[in-house]
Amino acid sequence: MARCKSCAAPLPPHSSVCEYCGSQNDVDLKGIHEFTVNKPESERTCPDCDIPLQTLDLGIDGKFYIERCDRCLGLFFDPGELEALMDKSVSNVFSIDRKRIDALVREQPGAGEKIVYRKCPVCGVLMQRVNFAHRSGVVVDQCRAHGVWLDSGELKRLLDWKKAGGQLLHERVRHQKEQEKERQERLHASRDSGSPAIADGFAWSSPTNSRFDLTDILVHVFGRLFK
Repeated sequence: MARCKSCAAPLPPHSSVCEYCGSQNDVDLKGIHEFTVNKPESERTCPDCDIPLQTLDLGIDGKFYIERCDRCLGLFFDPGELEALMDKSVSNVFSIDRKRIDALVREQPGAGEKIVYRKCPVCGVLMQRVNFAHRSGVVVDQCRAHGVWLDSGELKRLLDWKKAGGQLLHERVRHQKEQEKERQERLHASRDSGSPAIADGFAWSSPTNSRFDLTDILVHVFGRLFK
């Protein structure tokens, strides 16, 4: 459990702000990645605090730049950067801990909280609210053209979700959906071609493994009934 850097009180699971002393805690990068602050500050602006974002170099594979608000500690990632950082931070996960994943999802802020749509730090257009990987429970703000905004604490929750096998579960479900989609496409194609055997998802075959047409099937069935 993360603790406040000022008073050592346990931090709430869905926030980096201490409920006891009110301090803002850097739970996303502290202890996860060393970083340096580059000057000058970015021309991009925090969607909450309306101040210029800092440019941070995480030093991954030479240089890895992201933007952060020095006041609210929110993070902005260009397209693909968040996934790349997660891959670099969490690896060698081979099992799925469903209980842990369910617990992490339950720890997310409740539905009663006010929904706020934020402007993209780059273009100023309102971003979409997206459940990362469809089932992580972490709702991020996304501009399709320019990137993803994470509130303070959300990166840590995504890394914990991936450590529990959440990414593996997401990829497994996606693969199953792709297989089902392909199966449905083959089913529709077989129906369009007038092949009842494939349309029903199995092949009628004789003992010699040759395919029957509809007349053969009827003769075969009724022949057995009145034999």
